[in-house]
Amino acid sequence: MPYAPADAHIHFALHADHHPGVIATTTGPTADAARSHLHDLGWRSTSPTTMVLARIDREEPSYAAAAAEQLQRYGFTVDIDPALQEEIDTEWEWGNYPFPWCSREEVRELSAEAQRIHDDIAAGRLIIHLHADDGHNTVAVGSWTTGVRRHVHLHGENHLRLISARFDNESEAIAEFQRLYSAAVRPGPAPLTDLEKTVRQVLRRQTPASGSAKSTAGAAAAPPAAALGEHEEFLTSFLEGNPQWEKYRPYDDTTIASHESLTIRAEFDHEARHRTDTAWTVAEYNGPVGERLWHATLTVGTPIPLIRELLEHLDAPSPGRAEEPHEPLRAAGWRPSSHPAWTTWRAPNRTIALDHVPHATDDRWVLYGGEDLDRATWAVRLSASIGHDILTQLAGTAAALAGPPPTPTHRPPLAFRLPTSVPQQRRRVR
Repeated sequence: MPYAPADAHIHFALHADHHPGVIATTTGPTADAARSHLHDLGWRSTSPTTMVLARIDREEPSYAAAAAEQLQRYGFTVDIDPALQEEIDTEWEWGNYPFPWCSREEVRELSAEAQRIHDDIAAGRLIIHLHADDGHNTVAVGSWTTGVRRHVHLHGENHLRLISARFDNESEAIAEFQRLYSAAVRPGPAPLTDLEKTVRQVLRRQTPASGSAKSTAGAAAAPPAAALGEHEEFLTSFLEGNPQWEKYRPYDDTTIASHESLTIRAEFDHEARHRTDTAWTVAEYNGPVGERLWHATLTVGTPIPLIRELLEHLDAPSPGRAEEPHEPLRAAGWRPSSHPAWTTWRAPNRTIALDHVPHATDDRWVLYGGEDLDRATWAVRLSASIGHDILTQLAGTAAALAGPPPTPTHRPPLAFRLPTSVPQQRRRVR
């Protein structure tokens, strides 16, 4: 296929906050073409000029070297920071690797397969129905949304996760999983490992472009973000007042709240601290052992009323007509602005916004505090297939948090007319 002229420069360097992640900085007239190539290789944008590579198999330097070589073949100018080059040139191995007979290339192939499984789960292409702890490892049963013999049992975590069995149909896979692990079985996917959390945070974290900061002088006061500790207090009071939710704590840093219907699950991360860290993960399933219908993540600082509205609505859905999500926003004076790939609804005082990205899977809807998602004080991310009733309730709560629309100022009519001989002007609609 033809490629755009390779008039761009790409600089590769180690990520400052996540070792051995890699940052690629792109400049030049055809930088977009270079970024398109990098995106196809698994890199993700963090600003208009930077992209990041973060993997659970810790093989970022190797894949960065391969990306640099490919871009050079296409004619782009590439340079690699010396510290990254040292990582590329260093041979290393995992300590206590469970398959010691494997060569370095075989280890990398197994890790790459584990990475593909992780990416498919994160993107919603592989749905995890159930998980369990077999006493030594995390195991799970799931189904790919497409493919042959797509129903599988998984064994292990991070770079050691592998497919341990394949099945022709979902019910057979689930039944065998329940037979093997019985009382240890829990609904949905297992809690994210520390490495998975870190990788997802790095991929989602935005790097502000230089000179893009906007003045905040005279800006309206934003609804206060929740302070550290408020989420924990809310979780405690919510569980105490709602006995239909069962609490269990599989790890010191994680609390799981499972609804008595076994179709709704909320996971709270006690270690989340940074404003971009995910504090809550909420998901709904189509049955006790069914597929995940949708999921939501809520970052540190998300106002308590939004968390309460989400959990209470799931517990007791509101009857009546399900409005479109934008209806309560329009009634509160919010106005939409359209971009090529998404639509943003923004409060009149610009303190809260809602992005709708029609073609996204994980972040179909993003509700956030502040004018810019890159520097949001908090964010609620909702996947595709979430019900409009839930979206409408959250939108109404957000509109209440942002406050009523401003009172319009009435001005006296202009005291002149256009001459009748001036023809009506027409504006081109783009």
